[in-house]
Parts: sequence; structure tokens; C-alpha cells
Amino acid sequence: MSETSKQATRGGRPAPGAVFLPDLCGFTALFVVVVVAELVALIIVIAGGGFGIDFVDELALLSLYTQWLGLSAAGALCLARRGLNGLDERAIVVLSLLIALSTTYAVAELAWWVINPLVGAGELIRISRGDFVGRTVVIGGVVAALVLRYFYVQFHYRQRIASEASARLQALQARIRPHFFFNCMNTIASLTRSDPVLAERAVEDLADLFRASLSDAVTPVSAAEEIAFVERYLNIERLRLGERLVVSWQVEDLPSSARLPLLSLQPIVENAIYHGIEPARAGGTIAIAAAVDGDRLVVDITNPAGADGHARHHGNRIALDNVRERLRALYGARASLAAGQVGEHYRVRLEVPLEAGA
Repeated sequence: MSETSKQATRGGRPAPGAVFLPDLCGFTALFVVVVVAELVALIIVIAGGGFGIDFVDELALLSLYTQWLGLSAAGALCLARRGLNGLDERAIVVLSLLIALSTTYAVAELAWWVINPLVGAGELIRISRGDFVGRTVVIGGVVAALVLRYFYVQFHYRQRIASEASARLQALQARIRPHFFFNCMNTIASLTRSDPVLAERAVEDLADLFRASLSDAVTPVSAAEEIAFVERYLNIERLRLGERLVVSWQVEDLPSSARLPLLSLQPIVENAIYHGIEPARAGGTIAIAAAVDGDRLVVDITNPAGADGHARHHGNRIALDNVRERLRALYGARASLAAGQVGEHYRVRLEVPLEAGA
């Protein structure tokens, strides 16, 4: 995602007061301006004289002029962009167009008075001053309007996509919550009579989990927060499973840029307990490893394959598909989730990119 779209969509939602006009001092926007200016020069040369003997010379000369116009207008809009922040979009369109037209007029006048004294009227500029400036301003205005329209449509398209992704993530996270809290409440209910002290501790853990789960599903949390979330969940499951549940942690000191979607590890760990620990009378060990590999955070969760192997693991797909869809919505192709049986164990590997500047 570009820097402009990040500023325009904070946390998956449109930022208040965001300007549809991109940072025209940035590389991507300048590239668009350069390409459009070159296309304008090409169209004018072809429409004027076709592919004649002087085609290359005329294209080179006109390209120099159109690039001068385009980059000057882009520079003026870049300087004015901060002042446009917070204005109504109609006002931004009108003011941006006026700035582009004013810059075009100034460059056209400058070109006339600089070139004519050097080469003589009628050699490079074969029309009158008024005609030359007028044509430049009209063509520049049409092109500026089209480019502004492109930026406007692109900006709102990104906002719409970000809003849809936000709603989709909230819906996916909402699917996890009822199942997770239902299991926890069953565990607490079974302890209320047999061990009220443990039941009270479990209620406190559940309250912490509930507060955390109500957080924004769009904004990833630090890996340390997500791991702490899983530890609270495991505290509740230990009350039910006792010594049958053993957890092996292999977590390095993770940087602040290591972030994960909220409730991304808990459904995987819950599946590991249901499909790997509960079927075995003696229980088993869940291994959770998290480490940084280059520019990626890699998390491996491993559990015993279970007595009935593939039949039980078929049930993993709902939760895993849910987490996979959330990763795709947040990171696109930059994140991945792979699952499969490795020997006598079932392993889920989750990989997400480190977030620069987190």
C-alpha cells in the first residue's frame, strides 16, 4: 500500500479530512505526471504532422515543453497540498484546477519570452503569442482536469476497498468469538461448585480476554500481546485438562515491528487442543515457536496428530480458513498460513511481514 493510501485509510477506515490529491512530490505521482505529459506531446505531434521527417525532432522539443508544464504544475500542487487539507472536495478540485491553470499560464508566458528572443519568432513557435498561450492553457486545463479526476476516483476506490476489508475482518473475527467464549464458559461452569477459587481466577482471565477481543480487528497488535492472549486462554484450558495439557514455548525476543492480527493464534491453539490433546488419554504437548526470519515473523504451532489422524484434522479447516482469510485481507499475498501432518504431529505455520516503522 502506498504512503498516500496509508494516510487516507488509517486502521482500515478513511481518515477524517484526508485529501484525494496525492503527494505530487512522491515518486508514484510524479511518474503518472511524466507519463501523461509525454502522451500529450505524442498526441499533439501525431495530430499535427503525423510520422513525417521531423517527427522525432518535434516530439523531443514538445516533450521538453510538456514535461516542463507538467512538473511545474505538480510542484505547485505539492506545495499547496497541505493548505488544501480539511477543505471540501469541491473546493479542492476548483483550487487545484486554478493552481494548475495559473502555473500553465506562467510557464507558457515564460517559454514565449525566453525562446523568442533567442531563436526568433516563427522558427520554433510558429503562432502568435496569444494563440500559443491560449492553446497551452486550454490543453493544460483539459489534461489537469482528467488527471485530477483520475486521482479522485483512485482515492475513493481505495477508501471503499479499505472499508470493505475492515467490515470483512470484523465479521471474520466475530465468527471466532462465540465459539471461543462458549467453551470458556463451560469450563468455568464446571468449576463453580468443585473449586470456586479457580472459577473466580478463570472468570478474571476470561474478562481480560473479552476486553482484548473487543478491540479493533483491523489494526494488528504486537506479537507479545497476541502471545499473552494465548497464555490467558491456556490458563483456562489447564483448569479443565490439568496435567494432560503441556505447552512448550520457544519465543525469541521479538521486535516491536512483529505484529499479528488479534485472535489469530488462539483459534489455532484451540484446534490443537481439541484435535491433538483431548483425544489422547495421556494428553500431549503443544509446541509454540515464534521467531523472526529476515523480514518476516514465523509462528509454528505443533500438536500430536491424534488417534484418528486425518478424520479429526478435517475439522481444522473452518478455523484455519478463517485465520487465512483474515491474513489475506490484511496483508494480501505477503502473508501465508500452511497446515499439514508431519510425522506423528500436526503443524500449522503462520508467516506475516514485519511492519516497518511500527
